[in-house]
Amino acid sequence: MKVQNIFYPTPLSKIVDIENDNIDIFVELEDGMTYTLVVSTPKNQLWYMEKEGINYIPPRPPDIIVKSITEENIQNAVASFAAGNAYWLKVYYLSGTREAIFDIRGLDQMIETIKKENEE
Repeated sequence: MKVQNIFYPTPLSKIVDIENDNIDIFVELEDGMTYTLVVSTPKNQLWYMEKEGINYIPPRPPDIIVKSITEENIQNAVASFAAGNAYWLKVYYLSGTREAIFDIRGLDQMIETIKKENEE
């Protein structure tokens, strides 16, 4: 799906360390919907774990991860997530909108179906 525009609530020029940060972005697609996503860097993920004194990232909605926060990297990553019918962009967006967007009963049913298929 075509990306119409990417809006940055925080101007990229205000980011001090482009290799260790995260920002919100608003992505407008050709379907007329604007999607809110988070872009972060690997160093920011490491910084977070060190800050919290943990060796993992706890469960949370996923970020789009880029090596450094530049307009080019963000545009390339977003275009990749929007490819085809923007499936992955929509999944990332929906996972961050409501806690129960993916109904646990539906997920459990899918897992059971896969388990049965694997047994056959």
